Amino acid sequence: MIYTGLNLPKRSCKPRMDGITVLIDNGVPLQFFQDTINSSDQYIDFVKFGWGTSVVTKHLEKKIACLQENGVDFFFGGTLFEKFVSQNKVSDFERFIRKFNCRYIEISNGTLEMPNREKAMYIKDFSKDFIVFSEVGAKDSKKSMSQGASEWVEWILEDMESGSEKVITEARESGTSGICLDNGEMRLEIVDKIIEARADLQKIIFEAPTKKMQTVFINLIGSNVNLANISFADPIPLETLRLGLRSDTFYLKQQYEINEEYRMKQEI
Repeated sequence: MIYTGLNLPKRSCKPRMDGITVLIDNGVPLQFFQDTINSSDQYIDFVKFGWGTSVVTKHLEKKIACLQENGVDFFFGGTLFEKFVSQNKVSDFERFIRKFNCRYIEISNGTLEMPNREKAMYIKDFSKDFIVFSEVGAKDSKKSMSQGASEWVEWILEDMESGSEKVITEARESGTSGICLDNGEMRLEIVDKIIEARADLQKIIFEAPTKKMQTVFINLIGSNVNLANISFADPIPLETLRLGLRSDTFYLKQQYEINEEYRMKQEI
């Protein structure tokens, strides 16, 4: 970052525990992938190869090599894990991720009918050899609406107790499910409940694929909120949001506590 003399929010250097940015690769072309990582690596902590794209990505090895050269970690989407589970092929899933020397894995139950207790067992098992990121929330918007804020908190805490290093809150790539309504509006009562429960916000990653969602999370929680499902076009725009260099976050509240004034504005 260029020195300006401006008073800006303090951003930790990599490897960081908070202020994490996770890009999602939905199959972007190799050159675009490499250009983004090479030019913005200091702002990118992880790349998630979304859902099952890793199975059909032609240049997966080259993409992974680019990440390793630039100090960016990666993991495969939780839907891929669920696909293996649905066919009783968990051992094949482990062989697949070991083939690519994955240190991180995502374990979810957003599509498959799997009780959170069962997911927690997988977390416990895999956390012996891998760093586990779990995901909470359903991908189907109707099912998601039946899951209340208290249940979200219960599942988040259960995942953490089972060995999950980070817990991701579902929003899909479109921002239309999980922590969002199907029209894209955020379910702020879930965010409120998470904060009310005094969950460790360093261990929670909020999926925020849209600028609107990113703005809400940054204004509510602070510049060092963990955000995921960020487009490959957006690492620089997101960093300017985090630093209050964009109108949307110009009067940024920096600490980890809910910004009640901003919260009330979102409800009007």
